[in-house]
Amino acid sequence: MEKILQNQVIEAIAVILSTAKESGELMVDTIPTIVVEPPKRPEWGDFSSSVAMTLASQARQPPLNVAELLAAGLRAQFSDLFVHVNVVPPGFLNLTLHPHRWIQVLRMIQDKGSLYGTSDIGKGKRILLEFVSANPTGPLHVGHGRGAALGQAIASLLKSTGFSVFREYYINDAGRQLQLLGRSVHARYREHWGKPSSFPEDGYHGDYIKIVAESVAKTHGQTLLDESSEKAETLCAQLASQMLLDRIKEDLATFGVEFETWFSETFLHKTGLIQQSLDELRQKRLLIEEEGAWWFRSSQFGDEKDRVAQKQDGSYTYLAADIAYHRQKLERGFDTLINIWGADHHGYIPRMEATVQAFGFAKETLRIVLVQMVSLRRGGQKIEMSKRAGEFVTLREVIDEVGPDAAKFFFLMRRADTHLDFDLDLAKQQSSDNPVYYVQYAHARLASLFRVAQERQVRLPVIQDVKQALLIQDEELGLIKTLAQYPLVVESSALALEPHRVTFYLQELAAQLHAYYNKNRVLPSLDPERDTGGRGENIKFETSGNTGTLNQELRYESISPDLTAARLALLRQVQTVLGNGLSLLGISAPEKM
Repeated sequence: MEKILQNQVIEAIAVILSTAKESGELMVDTIPTIVVEPPKRPEWGDFSSSVAMTLASQARQPPLNVAELLAAGLRAQFSDLFVHVNVVPPGFLNLTLHPHRWIQVLRMIQDKGSLYGTSDIGKGKRILLEFVSANPTGPLHVGHGRGAALGQAIASLLKSTGFSVFREYYINDAGRQLQLLGRSVHARYREHWGKPSSFPEDGYHGDYIKIVAESVAKTHGQTLLDESSEKAETLCAQLASQMLLDRIKEDLATFGVEFETWFSETFLHKTGLIQQSLDELRQKRLLIEEEGAWWFRSSQFGDEKDRVAQKQDGSYTYLAADIAYHRQKLERGFDTLINIWGADHHGYIPRMEATVQAFGFAKETLRIVLVQMVSLRRGGQKIEMSKRAGEFVTLREVIDEVGPDAAKFFFLMRRADTHLDFDLDLAKQQSSDNPVYYVQYAHARLASLFRVAQERQVRLPVIQDVKQALLIQDEELGLIKTLAQYPLVVESSALALEPHRVTFYLQELAAQLHAYYNKNRVLPSLDPERDTGGRGENIKFETSGNTGTLNQELRYESISPDLTAARLALLRQVQTVLGNGLSLLGISAPEKM
């Protein structure tokens, strides 16, 4: 909605410029692109433009003179659009819209409901979003959780803006890591039966390996003791990876994260797709042989050096499988490939960008989002973790402790490429200090208000039936202007692949709502004789079995039915946007707390 109003302002300025040009008041050959933006400070108005300064040299007039000319025209011809048109040195136009223009926002939210904030800017373009893709060699840890929350939110944002999104998990079920998993489980399996075993030095040491080994012992008894080490380790790797993958799928489902496809690396090996990909690069003379190994000439596409794709013994490197995987992605006809990786993969980006270009696609076809590490804190102290030693906090443990809503919100509160401190104690607090509770409580608070209104037989109005001119307070217009920003926040978040912009927005909207609600009365008092001033309602809510009031004290004030109706209509739209934003992030919007 803010974009619609912004376009109205641009059109008004364009009319004045065209009129001034035709009348000779402004001697210019061409009218430049008109840019209007929200000013840095709200007291400067709703929109600001520097078009006068852009025109000054062409018009051979001081910027202030051009700005005054435009301001006079806007005041005269568009008095219904602007309540204030101010000129500020060295030539800015600061423009304040009439309040009734902003009321249009409430009508739009009411009409669109859960679709408010959606758009078709993606025009159906197909995107393959690959995320999480953790090796099935252990349970998901908190770092994977951050990537999972980020991927799901990005998918939701892209879908809401008109893109066709397919979510994919790449299963690394081949290669050295699976061999180490098989050796680790086999060693614990032998220990289970009291047989001496040498545990691999670089194997997996977590307690979960013992649990997997015990499961293998339960289903296969001692039969693997009679097999060769190679055969037993291979079988242990297959059984363990499937068991761990099932756990990963279960944990992600609990977290509310879904995938359309689960793509197996083994498939690339069995179908010969890796060799086909390398053969294609060889035909393009982008794969060269040196000392018996085959090198991908990635340096031709900006990588710092060429990379080995096939070793002297004929085995493939990790890069070879990734080349084949991305070639296969491209062949599926997606317009854009998005990969969400851990920050430690930063150096790998040029290799994949080179791969995309080597197969004839633009570098921009591939977008990489890097996710930084997560530090967990409890009691003010950092929880030390070591994946190598098998000492880490799993995603399931975090979900069980703080709940999926809090976990997602905390994971999404910061830019993905910045380090995240996750305070477990804070995530469980039921107070305004906890950001997710603060936002969800804003939604629940309004739901409680509407329930009480119905109990008191106060009709919940639609925008068309209220006296919109009553919504004139700065706080009310501030809320409406923030609501108007929501579609732009969604759009910018989707295009930048940055869901944290939505969490910032929701916290800002919740803060405005709480401040407004604590200051202004909405419903009439139950006891008119006690209307002695003050504001607010005595509305009950529940928190962890305790009963409290929405306001810190009981306050009473008379309020007209018309003002009640107008404020209820405004707050209904605030609740809608809060619910829409939380839904985008995959977080519930509770009716009670």
